[in-house]
Amino acid sequence: MAGGGWAPLRHPDFRRLWAAQFTSNIGSWMQTVAAQWVMTSLTSSALLLTAVSAAGSLPVLLLAVPAGALGDLVDRRKLILTAQATMLVAAAGLALLSAVGSLTAWVLLGLLFVIGVGGAIAAPTWQTLQPELVPEADRPQAIALGSVNQNLARAIGPAIGGLLLAATSAALVFLVNAASFVAVLGGVAATPIAKRESTLPREHAIAALRAGGRFVRNSPGLLAVIVRAVAFVFFAGSIWALLPLVARHRLGLGSGGYGMLLACVGIGALLAANFGPKLKELLTPRPIYVLACLLVAAAAATLAVSHSVAVVAVALVAAGAAWIIALGLLNNGYQGELPQWVKARSFAYYLVAFQGANAIGALAMGTVAQTTSVTTALWVVAGGLLVGAAATWMLPLATGGDHLGLTADPLPLPQTPPNPEQGPVTVVVDYALAPGEAEAFLALSDELRRMRRRGGAVSWHLNHDIDDPDLFKEEFVVGSWEQHELQHAHIVHRERELLDSLDALLREGQPRAAQHLIGVRPPHHHH
Repeated sequence: MAGGGWAPLRHPDFRRLWAAQFTSNIGSWMQTVAAQWVMTSLTSSALLLTAVSAAGSLPVLLLAVPAGALGDLVDRRKLILTAQATMLVAAAGLALLSAVGSLTAWVLLGLLFVIGVGGAIAAPTWQTLQPELVPEADRPQAIALGSVNQNLARAIGPAIGGLLLAATSAALVFLVNAASFVAVLGGVAATPIAKRESTLPREHAIAALRAGGRFVRNSPGLLAVIVRAVAFVFFAGSIWALLPLVARHRLGLGSGGYGMLLACVGIGALLAANFGPKLKELLTPRPIYVLACLLVAAAAATLAVSHSVAVVAVALVAAGAAWIIALGLLNNGYQGELPQWVKARSFAYYLVAFQGANAIGALAMGTVAQTTSVTTALWVVAGGLLVGAAATWMLPLATGGDHLGLTADPLPLPQTPPNPEQGPVTVVVDYALAPGEAEAFLALSDELRRMRRRGGAVSWHLNHDIDDPDLFKEEFVVGSWEQHELQHAHIVHRERELLDSLDALLREGQPRAAQHLIGVRPPHHHH
């Protein structure tokens, strides 16, 4: 426990929430096994059977972004407790209806959807909150342990669920899942969660949503991680969807054997949690990511051709390890780029991309398997991963450790600030450059434009004086004075460094000067 991948578990708050989440994740996987089993007895429709997993990931697509904005604005503990309580009620409903034999295919999907909604509302806040419970140095490991949690549960949950289902009934499995939400409620209630203090007026929900989207759109590092995540998860995620078909038809295994194959994925996840941090010391993120793609592609190819349970088991251990390592890199690279103020809502965009790629990829590869064969679908997965790794090689991949918990650094504003609602506000900033610095200034100007846009500028222009080619005027417009105050408060130390670099190019004794102009409407003349 002392070092490496498990270090964050030394911290009691993190450990408590991690254990609660683990219990809940195991319950969810047990529920999935039972729900799929019950669905096969309720209907013969393959579409309704695949809808069981879609009912869980659809809510994330629909709700993660608004839920992320909510997570940045409201009390995080109340948000998580409300979401978990909703899931508890729906899970208990499943158990009850199943026990009295009143479960229909549509009621089953409806309740699974409600549980999915609760999960989607809590997810962005939950995922960004956990790393805050450990010191800076342990944060990348804390983020990686979040994925380990999911995948360990994926290894244990279906196996327990399958055994319990065979020995008792679906109703009991659903009841156990309902009980797992009690563990989470207890864990969250017992954990002190820091309230985020801000002297600023609270953002409106729609404005907060837009700010999250604008932030992601103007952050090339985040967009690169999203593109990589989609390329990886679209193909790699569908292996898990095709695995039951391989287990049943190619390898002739029953539900117990299938549970064992899933356990191999979990063993791989455990190995990755232990050795992943070592790997990061040896290689930079990009080669590690490509290595992970190659391993999963090799596993897919093995599943496509092998009839040996032992060979497939080994391939799945490798795939489980590679899956965890790749997701840890992407997740860490993404979260590390996010400042505090926009954390949950920007992370929500990553969750949507991830879940969307996962759901659509599984359906797409399922369609390929349906129209051709499972073998063909697995070859497509292997090929897709290789193409994806090559195509995304040039994109940046942040290490994530260097900007964690970006802190704001407010800049001076006018002595008598206007009314917050007044606007639009035009800000004109003069840069009187030292001779010969124009090229260096222009090289930094694109990053300056992105910074203003991330902070809420609706338009941005850079002009230089006709008579003095070393005098530049930056002009940008924000919606209101309040918006401009937020823009100042949200400047984090990385952006501060950019402004310092620009200041270093100025003439001696002529600092950056800003002028603030507020829009006025001309009076209407009545004839």
